[in-house]
Amino acid sequence: MTVEGVRAAYARIRAEAGDRVTVVAATKYVSLEEMAILAEAGVEVVGENRAQDLSAKYAAYGSVFRWHFIGHLQSNKARVVNSMCELVHSLDSDSTARRLTIPALLEVNLSGEKTKSGVPSEAVASFVDRFSCIRGLMTMPPLADDPEASRSYFRRLRELAESYRLAELSMGTSQDWRVAVEEGATLIRVGSILFRD
Repeated sequence: MTVEGVRAAYARIRAEAGDRVTVVAATKYVSLEEMAILAEAGVEVVGENRAQDLSAKYAAYGSVFRWHFIGHLQSNKARVVNSMCELVHSLDSDSTARRLTIPALLEVNLSGEKTKSGVPSEAVASFVDRFSCIRGLMTMPPLADDPEASRSYFRRLRELAESYRLAELSMGTSQDWRVAVEEGATLIRVGSILFRD
């Protein structure tokens, strides 16, 4: 990972995604030391997966980035995330929703995969009715070599969000972000495509 490589990839993705899309740099595999490269490259928004890693990285770079939480969030970690992040992408339980004081996206498991977090689509109405923190939806389609395999999941998520008048859609990763943008993503979570140079 180099400053020049990250800067070029970040600029390219932002230009192609357009102004309405927030590019979130997924930092799950980025070390504390490597965060400095992201800062120098001009990355603005980072997404962390683990509360413990978030705490360490925020302590070192808190004011440098805008912070999102994109991993599975246990309710007992909500306090940490509330104090450091502006948005949670991965809300999936009542207990966590009750403890959040910042905006959140409800994670929807559209594939029905038991290994994935998220609520079933039929539970969205109940969450939206009960929790004012929900600003939109997020999903993770099944892993596939072909980005087009994600399209139907992204489209279903957009239609769900529209039916509840939710503005934000977090969908798309390094593998399929272009398809996600075509289907209405307002946030994309990219990691390896930013850091591989």
